[in-house]
Amino acid sequence: MDSEFDGKEFCKTVSRLPGVYVMLGRSSECLYVGKAKHLRNRLTSYFISTPQSGKIQRMISKVDSIQVHITKTESEALLLENTLIKEHRPRYNILLRDDKSYPYIRLSDSHDYPGLSLYRGSTEQKNKYYGPFSSAAAVRETLSEIQKVIPVRQCQDNYFSNRSRPCLQYQIKRCSAPCVDKVDRSTYLADVEDSVLLLEGKNEKLGILLQRKMDQSSESLDYESAARYRDRIAALRKVQEKQYVSGGVANADIVVAVGRADRACVSVMSIRNGQNLGMRHYFQKTLLDETTSEMLTAILPQYYLRNPIPKELIVHPKIGGVIELAKMFSEKAGRKVIIKANVRDYRAQWLEMALLNTTENLERHLASKDAYTTRLKQLSKTLGLAVDPVRLECFDISHTAGEATVGACVVFDKEGPVSSQYRRFNMKSVNAGDDYGAMREVLQRRYRKVVENQEALPDLVLVDGGKGQYRVAQEVLDELLLGDIPIVAIAKGRDRKPGSEKLYVSGRNSALTLPGISAGLHLIQQIRDEAHRFAITGHRQRRAKRRTYSTLEDVPGIGAMRRRALLQYFGGLQQLKRAPVQDLLKVPGISDSLAEKIYHFLRQD
Repeated sequence: MDSEFDGKEFCKTVSRLPGVYVMLGRSSECLYVGKAKHLRNRLTSYFISTPQSGKIQRMISKVDSIQVHITKTESEALLLENTLIKEHRPRYNILLRDDKSYPYIRLSDSHDYPGLSLYRGSTEQKNKYYGPFSSAAAVRETLSEIQKVIPVRQCQDNYFSNRSRPCLQYQIKRCSAPCVDKVDRSTYLADVEDSVLLLEGKNEKLGILLQRKMDQSSESLDYESAARYRDRIAALRKVQEKQYVSGGVANADIVVAVGRADRACVSVMSIRNGQNLGMRHYFQKTLLDETTSEMLTAILPQYYLRNPIPKELIVHPKIGGVIELAKMFSEKAGRKVIIKANVRDYRAQWLEMALLNTTENLERHLASKDAYTTRLKQLSKTLGLAVDPVRLECFDISHTAGEATVGACVVFDKEGPVSSQYRRFNMKSVNAGDDYGAMREVLQRRYRKVVENQEALPDLVLVDGGKGQYRVAQEVLDELLLGDIPIVAIAKGRDRKPGSEKLYVSGRNSALTLPGISAGLHLIQQIRDEAHRFAITGHRQRRAKRRTYSTLEDVPGIGAMRRRALLQYFGGLQQLKRAPVQDLLKVPGISDSLAEKIYHFLRQD
């Protein structure tokens, strides 16, 4: 413990009231945020003579000061604790790192012809929302199943408003084409109501309704409509066979934590209207030897202060502070929220299913980590590195015949990919198609910044390419006085098949070829492929943007905001080119003279 900070003496001055404490390091960095019913007792426990765990001792040894915030209640302390954790991201707190919002299915019921679509963001806006779902893939699968039963449109409004003929969805009987009046509005709205029943899990009610409609159509000799309803009933039965529907109709989340050694998996399974909408898994590393119960207690507030809170939370294992947690969640949700650990009947089945999935996911995660560690050690041995690399950076260049060239850098550490540190570079000074020049620019921009800001240097640099790219990388690193960093250039073999790569490695006069079963080669391929994926994704985005905007950029008086408004309104450049002047005038910010100018400019070819 640092001699400048006497923890025992400090604790004597601390209040006995509930509150939050913030441990700070020597540079005022936030090390840990915690809450306590009794601040003095909790803080004193860190500085007593009884030996703490090694991890806690290491944290306490770095503490230079402690801030204390007194609160009126434990619930207020819980809320403040999580606000400070979110703000400071303390090094020793368990942090929920996935900030991506949940996806929903949105019904645009304010539109004359409502449609269904995937949506992320605030659900407080107009329209109706169903979910949340565990992933975008789960939303798309659900939308696809709905279309098989009820042909409700799933296109964007701007695409819908600019159709002159039915799209492919109509041809395959997945949409009734209201965009071109292939169905009257009353019939379409009835279909929308049926789709809502499906979304709400009222499959049995929908089946009865469709059966009634089929019988009525048959009695009135409208055999075409009767056949259509018959097909929908058959499709509904297939959907019901795939769905897991519980015996009870409820809205609940099952949140479980399973641990192995210093790793844990926390999973959230969402049940809405009795239907399982899927699971999300969060892998955590224990920082202070926390139990799975302590980890779950730490994560729940972080998770539900930024996500929708269901009526019921089923947790495993049991957690502490349930009363305060339920009170805070109830206040946020505006209704009573129940947290329970002991459940029976179908709730016990949900819990069993969640535990099974979580355990299997953790086992796969640990196996993947073990395989990665083995590959990393094998790579170090194969390349003859003095120490196992802790940080690896790989570079790739992507373009189409020199157009929209993008360079990419991906970062891996001893745990695997570190996506938050990936970087893309749009080329500024190289000639089209000059791969060597592009690689030189990317490496210079990357490592000049690293040197200037004294950021972490890699233990190994990989570049996608052959001997020429190796020389470029070596020259750039030498110029920046980083020539002692090992370099590997990855060249494709003659047949360009995985396993036939040639490696140009620092300190070797000839290319190195590894056997296809080499664990080290597999790691190189994994990192190279990730760099390629990241580079080509950025290139395609840049190319699409340039091709879309290039024509409009030449129109006098059209800036970025008007270009965006035009493209959003018409759904694309081709639809915009076909638009008459009167339609151009409907776009906000487009005057009579500007509409004429755009119209004639786009037709001058």
